[in-house]
Amino acid sequence: MNDGNKEYQSFKTFYPYYLSEHQNLTCRRLHVLGSFLVLICLFVAIIRMNGWLLLLMPVIGYGFAWVGHFFFEKNRPATFTYPLFSFWGDWVMFWQWLKGDIKR
Repeated sequence: MNDGNKEYQSFKTFYPYYLSEHQNLTCRRLHVLGSFLVLICLFVAIIRMNGWLLLLMPVIGYGFAWVGHFFFEKNRPATFTYPLFSFWGDWVMFWQWLKGDIKR
């Protein structure tokens, strides 16, 4: 879906567009996997008191997501245009996926 370079004023109006950019099930699963691994990395960094592991978090999270977009969804990640709303969308989608509110 092309958003026509719309300027979103709120996350509430952005999120339907965000979901439309994540219709491919493999792409969505890669996002969820990346988010889960980011949480694991954060947990391990805290337990081991290793700040260097924190540097892996964006590589892991965005790496899985971007593979999903470029190879499965075949679109440009929303994070390039809407970095904050997209980051927020990743975590809302992750939570909705865990709750079973969106297709797994």
